[in-house]
Amino acid sequence: MGEMISQSAKDGFDTLLQQALKASLVPSETSAEISVIEDVSAISEKKIVVLTVSSYLFRLMVMFYFTPDAATKGHFARLNRVDPAEMGEQAFMDAIAECGNLCCGILNRDLGRFFPHLGMSTPNVIDKNCAAYLQKLNCAHIQHFAVDMPESPRFHVSLCISAYAEMDFAVSADEDEVSTGELELF
Repeated sequence: MGEMISQSAKDGFDTLLQQALKASLVPSETSAEISVIEDVSAISEKKIVVLTVSSYLFRLMVMFYFTPDAATKGHFARLNRVDPAEMGEQAFMDAIAECGNLCCGILNRDLGRFFPHLGMSTPNVIDKNCAAYLQKLNCAHIQHFAVDMPESPRFHVSLCISAYAEMDFAVSADEDEVSTGELELF
């Protein structure tokens, strides 16, 4: 039996996640560099926000690693255009969860072009130590990313896909334009 997920599909999932990250995690006036990392020991953040996008063919988990510190709070305050001093602990956690929701919503919408009947979970915050058990999920594709932006801490994101059937699709170059979901009136 061959790979459950073709290389083209793996590249497609990775590309769509990177586009969704740029549209959700990166402030509009900022540029970001997203790179694939092999060494997961570089991921030192303490907490993870986990979201799931599922269909009949796969379950995809996106994990946003973060440390609840001043630099991270500053990033999410800037992203939400509020003063970090005015962002309490609950507002900070809500902002991180909402960012994850936005990212996975974009990913869900973009994957909808290739897969029908997608569902999305609500964000769950778990301890980083839970990530040690990822291999138990028998994922057909795992990719780890580092997101670097000026004036922000480095963020790490993991993509894990469990496949229930063989999958093959391709994201063409002209689909690389990031749509932020603005309403168009005709």
